[in-house]
Amino acid sequence: MRPLPAADPGNPEIRSATRYLLWLAGRIAWPLSAAAFCGILWLGSQALIPVVIREAIDEGLVPGDMNAVLSWAAVLLGLGVVQSVSGTVRRRLNMYNSLSAGFRTVQLVVRQAHLLGSTLERRVDEGEMVSLGTSDMNALGSAFDIVGRTVGALVSVVLVAVVLLDQSATLGMMLIVAVPAIVLTMGYTLRPLHRRQSDYRDLQGEMTSRLTDVVAGLRVLRGVGGEIPFARSYRERSQRVRKAGAQVAGAEALIRAAQVLLPGLLVGTVTWIGARAAVTGAVTGAVTPGELVAFYAYAAFLVEPLGTFTETADRFARAHVAARRAVALLAMEPDSGGPGAAPGPVDAPTGELTDQTSGLTVALGTLHVVVAPTADGVRLADRLGGYTDAPVRLDGTLLTGLPPDEVRRRVLVVDNRARLFSGTLRAALDPHGAADDLAIAEALRVASAEDVVALLPDGLDTAITADGRRFSGGQRQRLVLARAVLADPDVLIVVDPTSAVDAHTEDVIARRLRTARAGRTTVLVSASPLLLDQADQVSFVEGGRVAATGTHRELLAAEAGYRLVIQRETGEIAPAATPCTPSTPSTRLATRGSGE
Repeated sequence: MRPLPAADPGNPEIRSATRYLLWLAGRIAWPLSAAAFCGILWLGSQALIPVVIREAIDEGLVPGDMNAVLSWAAVLLGLGVVQSVSGTVRRRLNMYNSLSAGFRTVQLVVRQAHLLGSTLERRVDEGEMVSLGTSDMNALGSAFDIVGRTVGALVSVVLVAVVLLDQSATLGMMLIVAVPAIVLTMGYTLRPLHRRQSDYRDLQGEMTSRLTDVVAGLRVLRGVGGEIPFARSYRERSQRVRKAGAQVAGAEALIRAAQVLLPGLLVGTVTWIGARAAVTGAVTGAVTPGELVAFYAYAAFLVEPLGTFTETADRFARAHVAARRAVALLAMEPDSGGPGAAPGPVDAPTGELTDQTSGLTVALGTLHVVVAPTADGVRLADRLGGYTDAPVRLDGTLLTGLPPDEVRRRVLVVDNRARLFSGTLRAALDPHGAADDLAIAEALRVASAEDVVALLPDGLDTAITADGRRFSGGQRQRLVLARAVLADPDVLIVVDPTSAVDAHTEDVIARRLRTARAGRTTVLVSASPLLLDQADQVSFVEGGRVAATGTHRELLAAEAGYRLVIQRETGEIAPAATPCTPSTPSTRLATRGSGE
């Protein structure tokens, strides 16, 4: 068996959930076949035990032949060894199949998340992603875990039916009719369960998203006094999940009861008919004591394969729900071309980054600041980063015509959703491990984040949690900016890079960033006068379009709308006819606070 997880998860079949499950089965065809073979040996050997007991009684105990008893006892021991060995191997194979299906799905989901990029957060809830990597992974794995037992159960039932038909046509025919009837009945009882499971799965994913929001926004909730209303809302939603879970549990309890009752009725019926046959000789001649014991043993044995059939239906129904959700994610297309996209026509170099949607033009090698509403700024950054199909040109070439790897290498977008990942701080700042300590230190200096590292017990080698939750908002923002500076892309686009830092730190960052990025293109989406004053060019966006372009002071003197935006940013009230001048760091410190 190959080590897990697989180096390459492959290209999945995503036309339907059923096709996806069959595709997963095809990836593990050999271990799945081996598990089925071991399942046949495991349950098949159990199915033969009543035959051996029957012969031992009729040929050994009844006539008093101890040699025959010992011979059949040896056969019984051999069947026990086969059952033990095959059961052990089957269990290991089933575990491998379960983990393989689950890991492969997680790998595909992670790969798809990478391809979707920034559009993932807008199209899939965090709770949905968490559920795909946990409960859905387990549901898919458990379906393939039971395949070996299911095949063994099917073969063993056929074997028992053949043996009973040879001994008693009545019992054999009853078994042939009763087993399918029980399976169909159990399948009918599974229908409401699957519907309730699907509803519960939806609520569970929504609840996980809410919980993630609470953890991420706890500080904000406390700051605005929103803990109690949010807790009340969370409590109400959790009660809905509890009720849905209780409905699922009720349906499962009914199925578990039926799994015991229906096979139990079959056991009682077979035993009663066999006992009457032994007393009256009404069933195809006299029934020997050994045959009577075998009848009861077979009836008791059938409880396990019948339970396996219903459990299989239940597990694959759950897996189908999970596969449907995985396929829905895997079928999503990135907003722009995928890997290997054919290059489009290349125009003559223009030395500009242009966005046709907004009319923005950025001269390459300059520091350009865009003043825009938050939503417009984020959409603009996504377009400039090549995360949509919007017509954006870099040096005359459409981004949609470039391979995604080339776009990602040349253009880096950083917004307030950017995160730090768990691990050491060094790895969070330099994921590729290509930078030395001097380069990292310089990036931290540009982002004015040296003090953040100085306070850590192990410096750059300090372990941090997911999203850097040990840091304040301003510290995290500066570390994310340092990571972007260290990457040193041709084009760096940052949304609100200093919204959570104090005015003095913001002024330091603005000056150092301009120096560090000299000769390379930097686009900042911000209304901060300290950043605007360092810009080579400023564009003012209204209604999604560039309304004016110039230097910060030119726009302050000529554009009333621009003046109002800056006044709201600084908290100043200036006469409309009097051109405003940039606020000083001390003024902005008083109006914004430190954010640390």
